[in-house]
Amino acid sequence: MNSLHRLTVYALALGVFLTATSELVVSGILRVLAEDFSISIALAGQLVTAYSLSFAIGTPVLVSLTSRLERNKVLIASLVIYALRAGLSVAATSFALLLAARVILGVSSGVFLVTSFGIAAKLVPAERVGSAIGTIILGFSTALILGVPIGIAITEWLGWQAIFALLGAAGLVVAAVIARLLPSIAGDEAVPLSKQWQTLGSVIVIAGLMFSFLRESGNSILLTFLTPFMTDVLGLGASRIASVMLALGIVGAIGSRLGGFGVDRWGEKRVILLGAFVHIAALSVLPLAAGSVPLGLGLIAIVILAMFVSGPAIQTYFIRQAPHSASIAISFNISFIHLGLAAGAGLGGVMAESTATTLYNPWGASIVVALGLAAILAGLAQDRRRRHAAGVAAKQ
Repeated sequence: MNSLHRLTVYALALGVFLTATSELVVSGILRVLAEDFSISIALAGQLVTAYSLSFAIGTPVLVSLTSRLERNKVLIASLVIYALRAGLSVAATSFALLLAARVILGVSSGVFLVTSFGIAAKLVPAERVGSAIGTIILGFSTALILGVPIGIAITEWLGWQAIFALLGAAGLVVAAVIARLLPSIAGDEAVPLSKQWQTLGSVIVIAGLMFSFLRESGNSILLTFLTPFMTDVLGLGASRIASVMLALGIVGAIGSRLGGFGVDRWGEKRVILLGAFVHIAALSVLPLAAGSVPLGLGLIAIVILAMFVSGPAIQTYFIRQAPHSASIAISFNISFIHLGLAAGAGLGGVMAESTATTLYNPWGASIVVALGLAAILAGLAQDRRRRHAAGVAAKQ
């Protein structure tokens, strides 16, 4: 990867940092928004739901419609629209307008993320795709570490409008930088839509989508209720939560880099399987660490590490399994991820309410992730049989 392409990948990661911060910061300022618009916390929480649904539904539709357009133009347009959406948030005088802004954010951020993955795969040599994807995912994990805490601090200092104004202005600057760095990149090949859908309907791709959905569902069962798990089950003091979350965010960032390196060195399938086995094992043991802060936090760190290590591998998996429909395949994968997050949060809530504790949430998470592992193992086995049969037929 030459220095210009490396710089471009980092610029894409910075764009992901901005869009991810806009997505994640809302959860941290829900109470402020609820008070400002004189609504309940539950209603304010619909801002998160609106984002997830528009991301999950709108992204694959727009990616499909724009798949033949030059990738650099689609990327820059999505980031500019994101910046304009920030202006709409600042000017929102009602909750309905802010909700509409979140819908636009979900779609524009989704298109930007998917297009960034596709561009990175085209910019770098095949043996460096994993590292490039890992760098872009690093933008998301950095949003957790720095973007959200800084956004909350700015909100407390200047008001919630200020954070969206700053993010919008930064988005325009990053769009200008990317426009300067990025060469013209052709859209996907003119493959008939029927063939694209046939690729998406293959066993190996469906298995990957099911793995993403179940993996993220499992993650959400635990992570949505991670704070009460750490305080009520492990016995961690509430004053230490912020520093622990910062440390876990750093672990996630390290995992993204390790995952990208692992894909380039050992291949995406091995990284996915190894990450899933470690993920399930750590989740299964976690409830047994009840009352032990060091052991419990160590196991949670392993869960976070395994989760982020698998991230670059999963995206690379779809790029290589559906090379003629990579953008569409990635967009569907990200949609399944968001649907999985929503499903897991609901299931985790049911578990916590029915048992009056979050102690058993990791076990529920481990079962769901194990189902995802079973799905992708079955898909890989079926693909091997198909390849073997094709090879035998070719020799005859």
